Amino acid sequence: MSKTYISVIGFILCGLVLLSSCEKITPPLPADDELLDGPVEGLDKAQNRQHLLGDVAFNDEVFTSETGLGPLFVATSCGSCHAGDGKGHPFTTLTRFGQVDSLGNKFLKSGGPQLQNRALPGYQPEQIPAGATSAKFTPPINSGLGFLELVSDADILALADPNDANGDGISGVPNWNTIPFYVVSGTNSIEKNGKYIGRFGKKASVHNLLQQTVNAYNQDIGITSYFEPVDAYSLQEIDHEVSMQTVHDVVFYLQTLKAPIQRNQNDDDVILGKQVFNTINCNACHTPTLRTGFSPVDALSNKEFHPYTDLLLHDMGSGLDDGYTEGSAKTYEWRTPPLWGLGLSPNSQGGQFFLLHDGRAKSIEEAILMHGGEGEQSRNQFNQLTEKDKQALIKFLKSL
Repeated sequence: MSKTYISVIGFILCGLVLLSSCEKITPPLPADDELLDGPVEGLDKAQNRQHLLGDVAFNDEVFTSETGLGPLFVATSCGSCHAGDGKGHPFTTLTRFGQVDSLGNKFLKSGGPQLQNRALPGYQPEQIPAGATSAKFTPPINSGLGFLELVSDADILALADPNDANGDGISGVPNWNTIPFYVVSGTNSIEKNGKYIGRFGKKASVHNLLQQTVNAYNQDIGITSYFEPVDAYSLQEIDHEVSMQTVHDVVFYLQTLKAPIQRNQNDDDVILGKQVFNTINCNACHTPTLRTGFSPVDALSNKEFHPYTDLLLHDMGSGLDDGYTEGSAKTYEWRTPPLWGLGLSPNSQGGQFFLLHDGRAKSIEEAILMHGGEGEQSRNQFNQLTEKDKQALIKFLKSL
């Protein structure tokens, strides 16, 4: 046998040994239900390509002064506030100020509605003006947003009960608001006195994901676009700093992110916890199941999904009244936050929970105990549960 042949055999054997060793020391990929990012199943080739382009623009593009950042800003990229498409951290929490009722924001010329708390060299970060009320908003998860966008207004209105006709103490209402010129209401929308139902944002003041994305570019990063050409600092119209196509790619990326996947659904405690959830009437606001209307994206069209929200505003009591509002919402009214993905929140929040609209609750139990107003009855019933039922409920919520 030749030396060359022996050397080749030895090289192959060494390679196999190294490959086997790498397999033993390389950690396995996380399960799909442990991740919030990734596209919805069923996209075609062109749609997957646009999703990827939006992914790159959202998560990889970091703005600098040369590419339009600021001069005042909150973040330098979209993804910096939504690590892994998850919830934000107190470090990335936004501050809104200047509106106390439905008459509009009184501090638009003083930097409202959003505080830009960082600045390029030579500029001073904003300060909240004297006399302005404010609230902190923790960035939400991005997963499943396209499904929420496609819930029909008729379905949202069917869940509303402004006069509490059924006497259960729950009286959710939509936030009717004006929409910008570039937002085209879809086939699932209803118009009322020139206003449309919002479904995004802590106060449900934003109609769709295009409006949400344009606002984020402008108010979070100080980036102008065709849709919002007015610079947040100078209040003057300037050249577009992000292209229309990039904005549309980011919107498509957000629309086509998969919905969070529940884990451990067959666990006995999770099953019990779901029963407790319904028994103490949490499902009156956190509606388990909704359905999308028509979408040109087949993967999103007419699909049942499980977000645990009704997309309505609810009175949450004086303890959660920050004296600030958006659109037609009262200062003590907040949109029911979707609960899907809740159990994965610590993955993007530094290993712990920061819950409610401003991250003040450091655990699920603490968040429940801060419910007031329309949530008071459920909170009181939670307090009366056995310890076993409490833990089962929390385990169920963490499975979402």
